[in-house]
Amino acid sequence: MTSADIATPRLAFSRTKRHWLLRSAQRHVTVVIGGMLITLLVGTALLAPVLATHDPLALNVAHRLRAPSAEHWFGTDNLGRDVFSRTVHGGRISLLVGLGVAALTTLIGSVLGLLAGMYRWFDSVIMRIMDGLMAIPAILLAVAMMALARPGLLTVVIAITVPEVPRMVRLVRSVVLVIRELPYVEAATAIGARMPRLLLRHILPNALTPIIIQATYVCASAVLIESYLGFLGVGIPPEIPSWGNILSDGRSYVQLAFWIIFFPGMFLGFMVLAINMLGDGLRDMLDPRLARRF
Repeated sequence: MTSADIATPRLAFSRTKRHWLLRSAQRHVTVVIGGMLITLLVGTALLAPVLATHDPLALNVAHRLRAPSAEHWFGTDNLGRDVFSRTVHGGRISLLVGLGVAALTTLIGSVLGLLAGMYRWFDSVIMRIMDGLMAIPAILLAVAMMALARPGLLTVVIAITVPEVPRMVRLVRSVVLVIRELPYVEAATAIGARMPRLLLRHILPNALTPIIIQATYVCASAVLIESYLGFLGVGIPPEIPSWGNILSDGRSYVQLAFWIIFFPGMFLGFMVLAINMLGDGLRDMLDPRLARRF
C-alpha cells in the first residue's frame, strides 16, 4: 500500500468532517452566532489588562465628561475615568457572577431535583420550601440577602443563586418524574440496581439536556441581576468596575454624557443576547423533535 492510498481515505474523512460541520452550522445558526459573540466577549474580558488603554481606577478630574475620542475610545465619566477601560474590566465581574451562579444553581438544583423526583417524603418537604422561595421576587430576595451580608463577589453569587435554585429544582424534578417511569429504569430497578447507580447511570444522563439548557438561562439571568444590584448600589463594592456600577455612576449624567451608560449597557445587552441565543440553539440541537414542531 502506497502513501497515496493511505492519504486518500484521510482526505475523504477530512472532507466529510468539514461537510458535517458546515451543515451543522447552517442548521443551528443561533448556536454559531451566540457562540461567536460569547467568545468575543469572553476574550475581551480575559484580555482586559492588555486591551485597556488606561487604568480603570485612575482619576483625572481635568478630563471629566469628555466625549469619545482617539485618547478615550468610550469617553470619560464624571471623575475622569476611562469608560472603555472600565467597561472591558467590568465584563470580568459579569462573567464570574454568571458562571458562578450557573454552576452553583446547576449543582444544587440537580441534586435536590433528583432526590425530590425519586423520594416522595423528600419531595413533600423540599418543594414546599422551593414554593416559598419562588413566592418572593428574585431581585427583592437578592437585595435582602445583600443587606444582611458584607458586599463582595461571593456574597453576590450566593444572593443570586438562592432565588435561582427553585426553578432548577422544579425542572429537574419534573424530568425525573417522567424518566423514572420509562421501561429501562423499571428494568434496572427489577434486576436490583441500587438508588445511587440508578440516579447516576440511568436517570441523570438522560436529564442533562434540559439541565444544560436551563443553566444557560440562569447564567443570563445572573448577569442581569448582578447589574440590577450594582445599579441599586447594593452589589459589588462601588470601587470595583462592573457594568452595574458604571451604569449607576452615569445615570445622573445621562443628558450631559450619554456614553457613560451607553457603551456598558451595549456590552451588557450583547452578553445576555449571546447567552440566550446559545441556549435557544442548544435546545434545538439537543432536542431535534422540539425543533421540528416549530
